[in-house]
Amino acid sequence: MYTVKEVAEKMSISTHTLRFYENQGFFPYVIRDKNNVRQFSTDDLNWVQIVQALRTTGMPLVEVKRYIELCQKGDITIHERFSMILAQCQKTQEDIEKLNQQMSILKSKATYYQELVLHNQVDNRNPEI
Repeated sequence: MYTVKEVAEKMSISTHTLRFYENQGFFPYVIRDKNNVRQFSTDDLNWVQIVQALRTTGMPLVEVKRYIELCQKGDITIHERFSMILAQCQKTQEDIEKLNQQMSILKSKATYYQELVLHNQVDNRNPEI
């Protein structure tokens, strides 16, 4: 069993976020000990991992909650869960493509500035000049 602090360190997530997610019902099987301290099992870490992935890729809290509820209903919801995951994969792929485009712009700008610094030149493209 793991404490919130241990899970936070292990999963690279803040203790505040873990507690918030647990309060939202995202980790339905987390138990509390006699002192009311949350205790995460190894299986609970899998829940943390999927919730973290869904949230990091931008899934709204209400949809994460829906996903968790579907998981709890069992195999009769596999098709709906599959659909949710595929949609999130598609959205994430689109986000990655947009970020790659922006990264290309930033790299080009970095190369430009590197040349200016290297050759002690003036920035003729600066709109403030």
